[in-house]
Amino acid sequence: MADHSLSRGARTEPRWVRWILTTVALLFLALFLVVPLAAVFSQALDKGVAVYFAALHETDALSSIRLTLLTALVAVPLNLVFGVVAAWAIAKFSFPGKSFLITLIDLPFSVSPVVSGLIYVLIFGLQGWLGPWLTEHGVKILFAVPGIILATIFVTFPFVARELIPLMEAQGKDEEEAALVLGATGLQTFFRVTFPNIRWGIIYGVILCNARAMGEFGAVSVVSGHIRGSTNTIPLQVEILYNEYNYAAAFAVASLLALLAVVTLIVKSVVEWKLKQA
Repeated sequence: MADHSLSRGARTEPRWVRWILTTVALLFLALFLVVPLAAVFSQALDKGVAVYFAALHETDALSSIRLTLLTALVAVPLNLVFGVVAAWAIAKFSFPGKSFLITLIDLPFSVSPVVSGLIYVLIFGLQGWLGPWLTEHGVKILFAVPGIILATIFVTFPFVARELIPLMEAQGKDEEEAALVLGATGLQTFFRVTFPNIRWGIIYGVILCNARAMGEFGAVSVVSGHIRGSTNTIPLQVEILYNEYNYAAAFAVASLLALLAVVTLIVKSVVEWKLKQA
């Protein structure tokens, strides 16, 4: 009864209060989301469509796009597998070190991406723990594609797991236990019982993971070496072009990330709606 009264009271606030709250929210969105996105596309197309597409077809720009796609193509599936396995273990089982595992999953959220990049330098650099051995055997991690992928994996691996853990905990273990009692194997239980209940959560986590993987700057900047046409991802290419006062090309390449952000928001909204309907 009390909850019903509170809910009714929230809906009967004076109209001017609702108008103020709505106006503030819309102004905030316009100022920090719509205006910056519009500015990016406006600057990208300022010198015409021909210049825009010429900037995107430039050799270094195409190389940065390919490297960004390759990095996401490797990092996202690996994080998907880790996230599903970690969430399943944490939500469905009790074992020693469970709290410690959850803490490790949250670690990239509390560590600066630049610091995470420096960690890889300390491990794989020439003066690092494994640097001399790697140099001796001709293995190149830093200032090469493997280092970029490793840094990206580190900063993005919590997204899928963190989306699935509360979802799977809320669903409980009753359906899985019933399936096992009826003779289903562990894999059959997962694919026929668990997976259908978490598929939209998986998609949601993958969307967030992919957006962060393609837009990561700090960690990748430390380990990439900024080698043009070789180890520059899209964010690094934007920085180089902007520092060279090539604003048209910089905003043209940046518009790809802005477009990714818009698509991510749209797909994210659809998935959130599907999760509420599930």
